[in-house]
Amino acid sequence: MELYLIRHAHALPGEPDEERPLSEKGRRAFARVVRGLGALGVRLDRVYTSPWRRAKETADLLRPLAGAVEETPLLAAFPSPALLEALKEKRVALVGHEPWLSALAAWLVLGAPLEGRLRMKKGGVALLRGRPRPGGMVLLGLYPPSLLEALGKGEEEEGQKA
Repeated sequence: MELYLIRHAHALPGEPDEERPLSEKGRRAFARVVRGLGALGVRLDRVYTSPWRRAKETADLLRPLAGAVEETPLLAAFPSPALLEALKEKRVALVGHEPWLSALAAWLVLGAPLEGRLRMKKGGVALLRGRPRPGGMVLLGLYPPSLLEALGKGEEEEGQKA
């Protein structure tokens, strides 16, 4: 399985936390991240997203790369075995929040959900491969949004030249 862990894009401040929308800056930047992922040939069978608004809005921007988008409350909490059991497809993205995504990555790679072992920026992506079980995956890449945005910007410029 290829598993993409994606932290939601930049959101506006406010309360309640679950209702915070993406900022316009975050929306534009993550659209470039999506183009960058597309330039790398990323295609997803399914995107699972936290029910929190900023994550759902980020997941919606991934639709050009995804077969389906599905909401799950399992991404708005500390990683659990139930989350791992839900993952059936070959290429999956999980859109969620820190520190839970970092804990999930550590759990899948190191076998223990150790918070703070990886730092994911807003709009950042971690790519893991293997079996979705504790210690069953390998971290292939931790991509800051600036790198993916640069790739996406290049794709945008190529499209304008054509």
